[in-house]
Amino acid sequence: MFYISEVTKSAPAVFKSPLQEKVYETLAKFNVPFERVDVDDAITMEDCLVINKQLNMKTVKTLFLTNRQQTAFYLFVTTAEKPFVTKDFSAALGVPRVSFASVELLYSMLGTPVGATTIFGLLLDTEHAVQVIIDEEVLLEEWYGCSDGTTTSYMKIPRDWVMNDFLAYVGHTPKMVKI
Repeated sequence: MFYISEVTKSAPAVFKSPLQEKVYETLAKFNVPFERVDVDDAITMEDCLVINKQLNMKTVKTLFLTNRQQTAFYLFVTTAEKPFVTKDFSAALGVPRVSFASVELLYSMLGTPVGATTIFGLLLDTEHAVQVIIDEEVLLEEWYGCSDGTTTSYMKIPRDWVMNDFLAYVGHTPKMVKI
């Protein structure tokens, strides 16, 4: 049985990673309201369905991608139910085929393990090596549901704050695509 806590509006008592701590510091700095749940390791999108129900929102799918040479990096945010097709992504951007970046690159560049990729990883991308790509369908939701940089804590925050204030704060201008 998949464990999920009651909804809380406070940060974890103990942080599991430097990124997770930065996430909650950033939310506090900007007085961003959030709701959060603790869970067993949530790795699959099926796990996210349980999280969605508890938080009354839809979790986004966030993928960390790279080109063959590993010289271009993309953080792609799309809806959870949409399958990822590299050909469609590459065509929308006009770039050669991409693939998933390695586990090592994901951790070294964005500070997250597999299954916890999040827009908040951009807090660690101070050199702006990662290009943010947002599927336009994400903008249809009022809430932005995502990991806090761990596979055991998920949150619901205002989508407008993420798209406007947060991305500006970390110095990333997203490219909107329709896939």
